[in-house]
Amino acid sequence: MASPAALQRSPLPSSTTPSSTASPFQRLSTLKNPSSSSPLLLTATAASPLDSFAKDPILSPFLSPSFSSTSFSSAALSSGSPASTAEHLHHAIRLLESQLRTEVLSRHTELLNQLSSLKHAEHALSTVRSAVSSLQSSVRRVRSELSKPHTSILSKTIQLSNLHSTAEFLQHMIRAFRLSKKLRDLISASESGPEKLDLAKAAQLHCEILNMCNEYDLMGIDCIDEELNRVKEIGERLRDEAMKVLERGMEGLNQAEVGTGLQVFYNLGELKVTVEQLVNKYKGIGVKSVSVALDMKAISAGGGGGGYGPGGIRGSGTPQIGGGARAREELWQRMGTCMDKLHSVVVAVWHLQRVLSKKRDPFTYVLLLDEVIKEGDSMLTDRVWEALVKAFGSQLKSAFTASSFVKEIFTVGYPKLFSLIENLLERISRDTDVKGVLPAISLEGKEQMVQAIEIFQTSFLALCLSGLSDLVNTVFPVSSRGSVPSKEQISRIISRIQEEIEAVQLDGRLTLLVLRVIGKALLLLAERAEYQISAGHEARQIMDPATPVQVKNFALCQHLQEVHTRVSSMIVGLPTIAADVLSLSLGAIYGVARDSVTPLFKAMVDCLESCILQMHEQNFSCPGMDAAMDNNASPYMEELQKCILHFRSEFLSRLLPPSANSTAAGAETMCTQLVRSMASRVLVFFIRHASLVRPLSESGKLRMARDMAELELAVGQNLFPVEQLGPPYRALRAFRPLIFLETSQLEASPLLQDLPPSVILHHLYSRGPDELQSPLQRNKLTPLQYSLWLDSQVENQIWKGIKATLDDYAVKVRSRGDKEFSPVYPLMLQLGSSLTENAPVSQKP
Repeated sequence: MASPAALQRSPLPSSTTPSSTASPFQRLSTLKNPSSSSPLLLTATAASPLDSFAKDPILSPFLSPSFSSTSFSSAALSSGSPASTAEHLHHAIRLLESQLRTEVLSRHTELLNQLSSLKHAEHALSTVRSAVSSLQSSVRRVRSELSKPHTSILSKTIQLSNLHSTAEFLQHMIRAFRLSKKLRDLISASESGPEKLDLAKAAQLHCEILNMCNEYDLMGIDCIDEELNRVKEIGERLRDEAMKVLERGMEGLNQAEVGTGLQVFYNLGELKVTVEQLVNKYKGIGVKSVSVALDMKAISAGGGGGGYGPGGIRGSGTPQIGGGARAREELWQRMGTCMDKLHSVVVAVWHLQRVLSKKRDPFTYVLLLDEVIKEGDSMLTDRVWEALVKAFGSQLKSAFTASSFVKEIFTVGYPKLFSLIENLLERISRDTDVKGVLPAISLEGKEQMVQAIEIFQTSFLALCLSGLSDLVNTVFPVSSRGSVPSKEQISRIISRIQEEIEAVQLDGRLTLLVLRVIGKALLLLAERAEYQISAGHEARQIMDPATPVQVKNFALCQHLQEVHTRVSSMIVGLPTIAADVLSLSLGAIYGVARDSVTPLFKAMVDCLESCILQMHEQNFSCPGMDAAMDNNASPYMEELQKCILHFRSEFLSRLLPPSANSTAAGAETMCTQLVRSMASRVLVFFIRHASLVRPLSESGKLRMARDMAELELAVGQNLFPVEQLGPPYRALRAFRPLIFLETSQLEASPLLQDLPPSVILHHLYSRGPDELQSPLQRNKLTPLQYSLWLDSQVENQIWKGIKATLDDYAVKVRSRGDKEFSPVYPLMLQLGSSLTENAPVSQKP
């Protein structure tokens, strides 16, 4: 009897009744795949007894997957009521049998249908077995009939394939032999004349033979191997000939030969490798030339002599006594040879690159440069130049550190070293400047080569500054004040500056660097000279002969003038930027030179002005003819002449060059400019105060004219040629005849054009009535006070002061009831307004 758990796990399936026309297989399938409604029905009918079993403590163990009959029996026996348990089990069995009977009866028709389907399936299965057996028998019979023909066909097919392979192999061999014979014939034809050999065609045949042997695996056949050996020998000859042609073309810059050589290696399939080998070869030649040029051992071995090289170099790189000159000459010769070698290497590689960029294969039209240089790769010339610059810079740094001899030669002779580099770069640029072709060296590449020698540039500039500074320190020692350098010492400084400029003037960049160094030295010179200048009363005194302090200041001034003039003339032919570089330092030199004598010149000008101011103490209103016929100069003029003569003999003669009186305006020294300024000031100051003299009689006019003549003579002979003073001299020459003109003639006189408006207006006061007060009288000022005020004013401001006095005069006349004014009143109004309008605003009297 089945357990309740088994009944629950395996419910009877229920399915729909199959149709009477279904096949046995279809009916069989209905047994294996019952419809989905059968389990639902069984579950509905069996749920009630099984649910009761699950709740029953005695029957529930039968539903457990781990049920054990032995354990259940032991438990029933040990419970004390095994009979009751047995009875309970019998009751459950009867319940299950009743339930099973009910299920069978309810599904009786379905079960009968399933039994009929099984019978049909069994019948169909037996039919299939019979058919399969018949089919197997037929297959065995067909196999026995076709096995022999198939074997024969397979054998014939293999034979045919072998025949085809053999025929094709023979064809390739025959073609290889033909190509080899053609190659040998081509080589044989060139025996009489090597120039007749078509290297490109021979290389094409050689490459085609090798490719055919590799592609069709012809190696291993004796005749083919023998032929390949001969072909390879010919290939070696072709490579040698092509390399000779290629190198000859690169050395001679022959594009045709280079193109032929490149085409041969392209046909051989070795273009990229060959070009890289060539580039490396030329790169090695350039690097080796740099090493040889700076090889001190080789330089030492160049001249003979026991223990020392012929160049006189010891093992430490220091020349023996007497051998330095030979070693120096040998080193520069080697550097020149190195530059020539670098030029030839770079130009040769550039020529190779140029041909590669133009040459195309005649059959594939492939640009040869694309076969050698892929995208992202650097150009051939860039590779070579980078290696050369790196080697050159490394060798120079090593020589700078290891050999004091080389360091000294290249530091002192840096302009020559820089010139070698510049000439190299210029030659390469000139020789590779072809339209449509990249140059051999870019601007960046040139800068790299210049930077390679920068270590010697720094040392050279430091040496230049040190040499100039040492000269300045020798001429102006810090510990000593009061010593005056000699002309020879100053000349040495100037000569050294000129030598430094001349050594580098062929290169603008290096010239600017040296000028900056010279500028520093000039600033140091100005600083030291300023420290030597003496100040104080002794340096400014003008009444006594020149003191030693003044003489020292004069010497310093002349020395600084000489430096300023000579250095300025040195940079005349240089670019404008050279003057800009030295403008600060030359300005400092000029300023110190001017400061050394400016207080003295100011004292002299003040003294001469004081003499002129004494004019107002002179009586110019005497009406008698005796005063007019007096040929003696006025006292103030005599004193002015004495002062000018004293200044000339004691001071100016020491400051001015011998030809000062004939110095052209464009070549004036600083002292000459100061004297010119002083002479102009004397004339202007005299005319100003001469116009302020009031009253002025006819005899006074004659005395004034005589004083002006004396002044012109004294200034012209002792200070500066008056003809070269310009407006001040023209004003003096115009004022002399002006004072003799009638008032009515003044308005139309051309003399007014050479005089400042204020001078004319001030002079007209001397022709007016006493009640027409001048600004000097109206404001109760001294001549000195009024003169200082005039120095600080422009013409339109002066006219305002004069206009105020004219307005006061008009008020006085109108207050008296008079209707007529002095003739000078309308003339002053007219001249003042018109001349002031035409005069520049900044013009001073």
